Amino acid sequence: MIVPTGTSDVLLRTEGRAGIITLNRPRAINALTHAMVRAVDGALTDWEHDPAVTTVVIEGAGERGLCAGGDIRAIHDDARAGGSASAAFWRDEYRLNARISRYPKPYVALMDGIVMGGGVGVSAHGSVRIVTERSRVAMPETGIGFVPDVGGTHLLGRAPGELGTHLALTGAHAGAADAILTGLADACVPSAELPALARDLTRLPADEALARHVVAPPAGVLAEQREWIDACYSAPTVEEIVERLFDTGVPAAKETAETLLGRSPAALKATLATLRRSRALTTLEEVLDLEYRVSCAALSTPDLVEGIRAQVVDKDRDPHWTPATLAEVTEADVARYFDAPADGDLGLAAASGAGAAAGTAAGSATVPAADPGARAGA
Repeated sequence: MIVPTGTSDVLLRTEGRAGIITLNRPRAINALTHAMVRAVDGALTDWEHDPAVTTVVIEGAGERGLCAGGDIRAIHDDARAGGSASAAFWRDEYRLNARISRYPKPYVALMDGIVMGGGVGVSAHGSVRIVTERSRVAMPETGIGFVPDVGGTHLLGRAPGELGTHLALTGAHAGAADAILTGLADACVPSAELPALARDLTRLPADEALARHVVAPPAGVLAEQREWIDACYSAPTVEEIVERLFDTGVPAAKETAETLLGRSPAALKATLATLRRSRALTTLEEVLDLEYRVSCAALSTPDLVEGIRAQVVDKDRDPHWTPATLAEVTEADVARYFDAPADGDLGLAAASGAGAAAGTAAGSATVPAADPGARAGA
């Protein structure tokens, strides 16, 4: 049965025992709009109380990926105009992220292809996260003068060692094995088998359907790089992280240092501070409240507009950051990211009861692991 949503950018249908959400902006790699967030949330409301729906599946239309993130062109235009649309979008988006993490039925995310930013938010908080050999999972916000959000610092802050710090600061892509290692995904299914998996999910319990298709992922890179990543990213400041990376003598570490020097200096420092604060928090809701403050603050910085201009609007890949260097970013500059927004805090933790229901969502399925590393970082 097809369920109308009020937007053609999200297709909803029920088939057998499954409710299926298809993000449907393939030309934009299914980038999220506010209307799409509302449509997904509405479907979760309807299906939560529908006894005929026992599993929810989210997928992306087209061949390029599940979701490339939020509609950053819209955020760029809103920031330039000094508007409030982005903050309103984040309020609903972050509430959806929290809802997904507590959803009382198995929520199966098919994380094929590109899964970035907001795409991580609608997938990696689910109870069953499936990657493929084509998956490229990332939080690339520092490259546009922004800070990882949608609960990204909650996920990355709990990755083994300093792997999450590395991914958060660089925005590097994680393939299937690395996504599983860092707790962004649970298991790997070959991309060619996703249609068969989706069909099985319409007629079988999620555990049984997954057991038919899970395989060992292709080899990753982070496990082999863990020694220098942990040693370098444990430094107290971004400046020292960069210094340690240059000093290791490891070519990959030197390349990483050069990558960091091309990112927004203010965003790098704000990201490190956010990530380390999030580690001290108990629940996803608390972290989303923190990230909401940071996101609203970033909206008024010059780097967000400049970063999106350089990467997406003009595509010259030559952003001019303000401040231009790490040394010029002061402690006061970083502290301002954590000020309460003018329109008030998100308040998710207070609404849900901070620390309550901190365990796994009631709808979690047992994911059959192809190797012992599955969900190692969760």
